[in-house]
Amino acid sequence: MKRLLALLFATLFSFFAAPGLSLAAEPQADRDFKLINPPLPSTKGKIEVIEFFSYGCPHCSDFNPFVGQWAAKLPKDISLRRVPVSFNRPEWARLSRIYFALEATGDLAKLDAAVFVAIHEQRIAFKTDEAVVAWAASKGIDAKKFGDALASFSMQSKVQRSDQEATAARISGVPSLVVDGKFLLNNEAAGNFDELLKLTDSVIAKARQERSGK
Repeated sequence: MKRLLALLFATLFSFFAAPGLSLAAEPQADRDFKLINPPLPSTKGKIEVIEFFSYGCPHCSDFNPFVGQWAAKLPKDISLRRVPVSFNRPEWARLSRIYFALEATGDLAKLDAAVFVAIHEQRIAFKTDEAVVAWAASKGIDAKKFGDALASFSMQSKVQRSDQEATAARISGVPSLVVDGKFLLNNEAAGNFDELLKLTDSVIAKARQERSGK
């Protein structure tokens, strides 16, 4: 009986210790994340999670509702910042400007998801600024206010800074998540979006532990 119990315990231990099966497992460098060196500037207060994305990316469109629900439940010491990237593609640069213009006019919460729907479900081609403004106006926002923001020099500057930040973080595809400026999550380590966000939670716990010096 003792031998049977010992065998059962050993079997259970090996099962829960297996890679990917223990939710409490410590995330590992090169398996679950890559260290960004030098790290991005990080906030002294809250631990920042950065989502690098593009409206033109179908995977980002699928991920958007998942990350939105996750962000709504974040603890007070965690913040989410979204960074649109273009990878030096002019058509994606316009999509980045859409994000920043909606943010500037206060319409981001209203139309963020709608931009994904327009591109990936309705197949609307935002090939010109005029087409973008016309679409935004059809959604009930101030066309002139939005158009001025979209065409402003500050939007161009924000697109450039976002691409520079993505380069510094060594972002090669989207969506990508960076925790506390130094942990670039490995999307391939997770089988689906839910697992990716659980992995993000584990890396956040690691960042929190490192900040506390434990």
